Amino acid sequence: MPRRIFKRYMPHPDSIREHKSLRFLGSLIHDPNLWHLNRHSVARAMAVGLFSAFIPLPMQMLLAASLAIPVRANLPISIGLVWLTNPLTMPPVFYCTYKVGSWVLDTPPLHLPSEITMDWITERLTTLWEPMLVGSIVTGIVLGIVGYFATMIYWRWWVRRAWLKRQQRRRKPVL
Repeated sequence: MPRRIFKRYMPHPDSIREHKSLRFLGSLIHDPNLWHLNRHSVARAMAVGLFSAFIPLPMQMLLAASLAIPVRANLPISIGLVWLTNPLTMPPVFYCTYKVGSWVLDTPPLHLPSEITMDWITERLTTLWEPMLVGSIVTGIVLGIVGYFATMIYWRWWVRRAWLKRQQRRRKPVL
């Protein structure tokens, strides 16, 4: 069952409750529904985590936690998914979100010079931020929706497959 897969890799709720960066949530984080593993809470967590991963903020985990609480998503999965954009993956991911934002805003994308310097970045920052932000939001929403429905479909497929296997085992005659 998918629940076993998620439980295997999830940290213990106490370790997350005591995390120093999440203390501002206070008693909200002690809601037991934020720790349940069921189809709906995991699918919501996928949506929240994927959306938060693509927002270019310094503290994406706080955004994921803040969004997971009101929508009653699984908190550890929501927080863990923001690490899809880690220091290694951020440059290509945010370059792609910039391209998406340029396409959505119908502005010509800037071409990268052969050598990127701090002067070039500060000079172009005024024109870079808007397409990147719009592209990040659009990409986050689209991937959040895809993640939600993909999780719902996968979970149902897994449960149905296990149910059919159980039915086949019961039908086999015992020798």
